[in-house]
Amino acid sequence: MPGRHNPTLRQRRLGAELRKMREQAGLGGSQLARALGVSPAQVTQMENGKTSVNADRLRTVAEACKCNNQSLIDALNGIISTRGKGWWENYRNHLPDVFLASAEHEDFAAGAIRVCVSTFLPGLLQTDDYTRGIFSRRIPRLRAEELDLHARFRSERRERVLQSPRKKLEAYLHESSLLTRFGGIDVLRKQLHSLIDDSVRDDISIRVIPFTAHTYPGPVESLIYTFGEVPELDTVEMESSQGPIFFDAPSELGSYREVFSRIEKAALSDEDSRDLIHHTAKNLKG
Repeated sequence: MPGRHNPTLRQRRLGAELRKMREQAGLGGSQLARALGVSPAQVTQMENGKTSVNADRLRTVAEACKCNNQSLIDALNGIISTRGKGWWENYRNHLPDVFLASAEHEDFAAGAIRVCVSTFLPGLLQTDDYTRGIFSRRIPRLRAEELDLHARFRSERRERVLQSPRKKLEAYLHESSLLTRFGGIDVLRKQLHSLIDDSVRDDISIRVIPFTAHTYPGPVESLIYTFGEVPELDTVEMESSQGPIFFDAPSELGSYREVFSRIEKAALSDEDSRDLIHHTAKNLKG
């Protein structure tokens, strides 16, 4: 069977977890290949997400690696059983792949989605006008229909995440992001009022890291930490100028959990954050 050219995030993650399973068992690729009765190249393709893995193959890999983590195996079976293309595929060839990768990451989340930003507000909390203000700065300048497409995509991302009964958004915003204007002062004021409305929803928590915090507790890059079906399937996305970078190694996940622990301690409570956003919106001056 020919390998996939562009495996999805789920397919890549399944392969990565199979590789971790093999490495934790102390097996080389050739050793696992012999146990499975396949070629080493097939093991490599499987671990790169470039060839399909069914439930029977997952079971034989787990048995060969003596993996007794049944909750992880069940979660990986859940990845295998997920069929069909994601909603973001409707935008492929119309928007850069980096945006689609972020949408797929959010869809992969099984629980809470934690976001930390310092410059602009999270995409999942942006109004259409604020989104247009961000993308209108692009060089070369986007056409009106391209701006409409970006706004529609951001809106659908928000709707898809917040309609899921299993997902909750936890947003940590540095106070500076409340003052940065994209699209002008009126756009920002309406955006801040939208944040206030969102902050009273049961499925959204918005907390501000104030200027008065002793130190900035996180990286300058925007972070998205998603919780998987099991802790092993947690994922971190870091935004960069070259596109999103994903982390899933146990040591990396542990490090970013500590980062978010520090961020949580430095942030104001939900109620105090709402008061600060309201005060900021009230005192904006053109």
